[in-house]
Amino acid sequence: MIKTFTYDDVVRYVYSETTLEENEQIAVALTCDDDLMSFYLDTLELRTQLNRISYQPSQSFNQRIMAYSALLPGGMNPVSTV
Repeated sequence: MIKTFTYDDVVRYVYSETTLEENEQIAVALTCDDDLMSFYLDTLELRTQLNRISYQPSQSFNQRIMAYSALLPGGMNPVSTV
């Protein structure tokens, strides 16, 4: 019996959330299904891009916030972000 895999299965595969048996089956399915392979490659690229996201604001952004807060009446004196 040939198992049909969904895009959800491929996402689980990309994030190593599948069993060894599923890994083998999905790998075979990827070689046989061009759409599934295309989705797999796109998902790998998206995962790479997501891992590049910066989780902290840039230094220039921090400086702009501090400069703005210094202009507010009754605001605190700017604090160095260095």
